[in-house]
Amino acid sequence: MKTPHFYAVIIGSEILNGRRADKHFMFLRDALLARGHVLYASLTIKDDPELIRNTFTMVKNDPDGVMFSFGGIGSTPDDLTRQIASDVFADGVLYPHKQFRSDIVERFGEAAFPHRIHMADLPPDAGLLHNVVNNMSGFYLQERYFFMPGFPEMSHPMVEEALGTFYPAASAVYRKTLIAQTSENTLIDVMKQLPPQVDFSSLPMLRDGCASVEISVASGDEEEAARCLQLFIDALLAKKIDYVLI
Repeated sequence: MKTPHFYAVIIGSEILNGRRADKHFMFLRDALLARGHVLYASLTIKDDPELIRNTFTMVKNDPDGVMFSFGGIGSTPDDLTRQIASDVFADGVLYPHKQFRSDIVERFGEAAFPHRIHMADLPPDAGLLHNVVNNMSGFYLQERYFFMPGFPEMSHPMVEEALGTFYPAASAVYRKTLIAQTSENTLIDVMKQLPPQVDFSSLPMLRDGCASVEISVASGDEEEAARCLQLFIDALLAKKIDYVLI
């Protein structure tokens, strides 16, 4: 894996139909940024088996994919994630996880049966993510696919645990940014000169009713980032267009 592609997969029809508000996207985005990582994609999907399967398969097909999946790991019939995770990432079978079964029985006693105990049926070689609320674990596969409950109070500490254990910090990235008093169309020729490894964005905006554009470049090489931004500065100076560095 070169640079991890972090995916958020937020499973919940109740978010899409407005019964609940999503609290996972911003948390994961900020947790990644705090460690120098960037979210690659975020998908909010309904509790539909085919859609979940297709989404997981898409992430699996990315050789640099790392997934944080929220929701669907409970014991009710609409909790589909555990089985589909095994179908996509393992052998399609769910196996009783000894430690998790013990935790469920310890918490619920006889009430663990016949339904709650199935929360411990996991794909092969699953590791556990600690649930700080009630010790009903999330799980992970291959140290890159993480499956958590939909409850933020439970899942967000699991995100911190997973990142702290497996993806604590990225290499430094140097970002250089300016805002120019022109449309982005003015700078397209410069944009085409940027090397492909440089992260680049052009964000048009209106400032006092006039077209402006925010140009941002980033690289693991600070000198490269500065050189790329200088290309824009030189073009702006040549055209006598005002800009500010931010």
